[in-house]
Formats: sequence, structure tokens, C-alpha cells
Amino acid sequence: MQWSDQAIVIGVKRHGETSVVAEVMTRAHGRHLGLVRSGRSRTMQPVLQPGNEVEVTWRARLDEHLGEFRIEPVRLRAARLMEAATSVYGVQAMGALLRLLPERDPHPHLYEALDVILENLQDPRDAGELFVRFEIAVLNDLGFGLDLAECAATGARSDLVYVSPKSGRAVSREAGAPYADKMLVLPAFLTEEGGQAADYDSLQAAFRMTAFFLHRHVYEPRGIGLSTAREGFVQAALKALKPSPTVTHT
Repeated sequence: MQWSDQAIVIGVKRHGETSVVAEVMTRAHGRHLGLVRSGRSRTMQPVLQPGNEVEVTWRARLDEHLGEFRIEPVRLRAARLMEAATSVYGVQAMGALLRLLPERDPHPHLYEALDVILENLQDPRDAGELFVRFEIAVLNDLGFGLDLAECAATGARSDLVYVSPKSGRAVSREAGAPYADKMLVLPAFLTEEGGQAADYDSLQAAFRMTAFFLHRHVYEPRGIGLSTAREGFVQAALKALKPSPTVTHT
């Protein structure tokens, strides 16, 4: 068995004295593990850093075996990803999200999204919004997609300001008013008519919304919690957008 594919490194574990087991997200073969012989060498260590784009060739006698990777560097961006808190935590948090998916299950659109986000993680304004959309995409691929395009009660596609915690569907301002205290806030930047970038309040509401559905549908049933990396990312992204305190002169 053999195949070659584009991949992004998301994790590495030691294996013996000189080798490692690399975990990568591939374009066509999903999240995949493979043994890299001499993976702890001076040559390979800089390549096998989370966030780097590589070309992998996987070989195994049988499809169900761990197999071995031959890895060639394509784009080494790990050093740059260490320059900002959002990128340091973001790489780890997205790796944790991808581990929720079955191994070797293809998700090419998530590979593409991961690649785009890694190029924008250093800018907290872009990183927060992109990360939320990535969480929504992962929820969708796990079978718990959110329907934010139209009102669950009326079918309206405008003035959508709530999300039903029961159905994960958008609700308009008018239809949701009687139940506003029980609804989740739908940030404007996630609606079709939004047309605006996320600010501190809307991004905070978005993180709260995705955390709610991840916990209910994914983490709680599996007996796990949100990753600490996600919390670090959320705090870093919000800190960058937090309004400066108003100074009053007397």
C-alpha cells in the first residue's frame, strides 16, 4: 500500500530513541498517523513542527497498519507561528478539533480551511473569526451542523439575531423576542447580511455559541472538555479586540 499527498503537521510523538509518530492532516486522506524513522534528527525536527506544510508518502503492507511516512518540506511556517499568542494557541486548538474526526476520514475542505487560517493566525482580528468558522465546519462534518441562513420559525432570512440552543437554527429578532433570555446570540458577522468584521462583543458571542454546541454534541458525550489551547486562543483573540477604556477628564 502506498500513496502521496499534501499535508499539514498537527502533532508528533516520540517513538523509540530516534523515531517519531507524526500526525498530519492530509488533503485527500484525512487525519493520518505514520512512523517517521530518524524523525528526531536535526534535519527532521524543524520540518515536523505543527503548522508546517509537507509532502508525505505513506507506505504499509496492509491498509490497517500504522505504516511509515517519508516527509519532504514544502512550507515551513512554524517559526512564524510562534510569534503571536493567537497563532501559538490556534495551531494547538485546531489540532484538537481535527482529532475529533475519525482517523483517515477525508475532509478536503477542512484541509483547505486549515491552510488558509494558518496563514492568518498572527492577525487576531482575522484569526478569531476564521477560527469560529472552522469550529462550525467541524461541527457540520461531525453531523451537528448549524443552520444560520434562515429563521427556524418564520423562514425569514433577515434580522437574524438569535440561535436556538435546542435546534442550532437561527431565529429572527421578532420570532425570538419572547424567548430572548433562553436564546444564544447570533453574531452579525456570521449572517448572510452581516457584511462586517467581528468586533469584541460579536466574537465573544460567537465563541460562546460554538463552545455550547461542541460541549453538548461532542465533548459531553465523549466525557472530555474543551481544550486548554482553545481557551488560550479565545483569550488572546479577545484581548486584541477589547475596547480601550474611555478616559474621562474632570
